Amino acid sequence: MGHLLMIESWVGAMSTLLPRAIRESGHRFTFVTRELHHYLRGAPPGGAHPLLTADNILTAETNDPEALVAHLARIHEALGFDGVLSSCDYYLDTVTRVAAELGLPGCPPAAMTAARRKDLTRARLAEAGVAGPGFATATTWDELSTAAHHLGYPLVCKPVDLCAGMYVRRVDDTAQLHETFRELAGFPVNARGQRRTATVLLEELLTGPEYSVETVTFQGETTVVGVTDKSVSGQPWFVETGHMFPAALDTATARAVSDLALAAVAALGLDNTVAHTEVKLTPAGPRLVEVNPRPAGNRITELVRRVTGIDLPLAHAQVALGQQPDLTPVETGVGSAAVAFLLPPEPGVIARVTGAETARSHPAVVECEVKDSGHNAGAATSNNHYLGHVMTIDPKPEEARPTAEELVAGLGVAYSGQTGR
Repeated sequence: MGHLLMIESWVGAMSTLLPRAIRESGHRFTFVTRELHHYLRGAPPGGAHPLLTADNILTAETNDPEALVAHLARIHEALGFDGVLSSCDYYLDTVTRVAAELGLPGCPPAAMTAARRKDLTRARLAEAGVAGPGFATATTWDELSTAAHHLGYPLVCKPVDLCAGMYVRRVDDTAQLHETFRELAGFPVNARGQRRTATVLLEELLTGPEYSVETVTFQGETTVVGVTDKSVSGQPWFVETGHMFPAALDTATARAVSDLALAAVAALGLDNTVAHTEVKLTPAGPRLVEVNPRPAGNRITELVRRVTGIDLPLAHAQVALGQQPDLTPVETGVGSAAVAFLLPPEPGVIARVTGAETARSHPAVVECEVKDSGHNAGAATSNNHYLGHVMTIDPKPEEARPTAEELVAGLGVAYSGQTGR
């Protein structure tokens, strides 16, 4: 039985799936956080948050990596950790530093940093010849406007150190670019209290359907677990509205998409990690969007598990412990699994979400969750603003998605002071 050190977590799906995988595999974990109330607020009614079922819960300043490494080295002497991990992007660099200091399995710190920072990823992949969009980086308005002039509109403007599609926007002219630049400048600290970099990434707009490649790398060998079909909308924003696994691709195209992801993982030097690599299938062929060096969010790992039996959160824990995960698919009787998300029609306080009970009664539904009344909905500008989701399974390939989308379309949103959607 291994003892894992978990440094912070997302409070969404992975905050449940990762602790479950650790416990069900016979391992245990210690959880360290700088703000316990961040997770207490996310506890289900009448129960404890799964993260707080840890053997030990430690409070420490996780935003000071140097001090944290020294602190955890002393605790390691008493508790004895066998691995260290996180599901939260903002602490993946810290995880690699702690692993290196404590002599535990882990990804090379330089590789993790290159994967975590979108500007460094672009530079490393361009140097290695991995196909992607033209791009430029800037820290000032003059640099940004000059770069946009050289690349040519339309463009995608991105922060290099945020997640969930936050502030990622299509810009079609100088006015939109300046508006996006001002918005980014007004968000100097991320949701975990970490100061952001001023660097902004500009990219050529890639057109075509989007996919993600789910991989596991262990001791230098990367395995493609599968390719996920992604639905994205909300322009000028890039909001994920749903996913299906496996993707509806012919064998040759799936291989080309997978090969691009494998090339990106290799070029970045990632090792001992689960990765979620996003790819656009453009008219010119597959082009790399970004590499996320952790398990996929937005319930994708559950889609994979439903179809293949492969538990990617468990694989994440196993590679952190230095154990080779079993990535052999098993027969589950499920040919496809899909999730569709409910986006807020507008900002405001939710009075109720209707139609959930009808969705839950559908024989294809395995999950249906919606926000409670009183939830303050933001504008649908990123993946952080969902009001709920429906997950479906089907014995046939490609059939799960239309059912999930139809059921989500049947959900209604009533705001305080209103009576309908």
